[in-house]
Amino acid sequence: MNLQMDRIQHACETLKLNTLAVEWSAIADTAAGTDNTLADFLEQLLSIELDAREQRTRETLLKFAGLPTIKRFEEYDFKFATGAPKKQLQELTGLAFIERAENIFLLGPSGVGKSHLALSYAHQAIKRGIKVRFITAADLMLQLATAKKQERLEGYIKRSVLGPKLLVIDEIGYLPFGREEANLFFNVIAKRYEYGRIIR
Repeated sequence: MNLQMDRIQHACETLKLNTLAVEWSAIADTAAGTDNTLADFLEQLLSIELDAREQRTRETLLKFAGLPTIKRFEEYDFKFATGAPKKQLQELTGLAFIERAENIFLLGPSGVGKSHLALSYAHQAIKRGIKVRFITAADLMLQLATAKKQERLEGYIKRSVLGPKLLVIDEIGYLPFGREEANLFFNVIAKRYEYGRIIR
């Protein structure tokens, strides 16, 4: 490696251009054999770095979201869930409800795919760079109760309830609410009302 390459490598590392640090030399070699302008070369370098950053962002958002599995809307079985309003559910994949500040309630009997739909909307939001948190009602209640006992309820609510732009609470119908659980859950809904959207 010559001194110029050392300087380029150092500059990339200092500017945290991690992908450029690895890819620039190969891109330069390819560009040298074409009629591309220097602007074309620079645009290609920047595009590769931006793509890599977007991918890292999506991976971070996916990790934070806590999705138990990835589901896609296209895989939803409308033949099984014959009463599901396909056009209306399809429209939700555009995620306009997030920008319109609307909440979504998925209602229906057990086993028709409400969780599948919620997961598919959550995954779609993550792909668009939206911060999402997916949690079951039972886990939410457990974490809220634990945070309250440890006197860190406000911190938990700020980080895990108010932090994401979209909060998905699954399996609400399976959880019996006592007075304390109902108060904690109401607190979540009331605080989320001002900050972001919920799918329930």
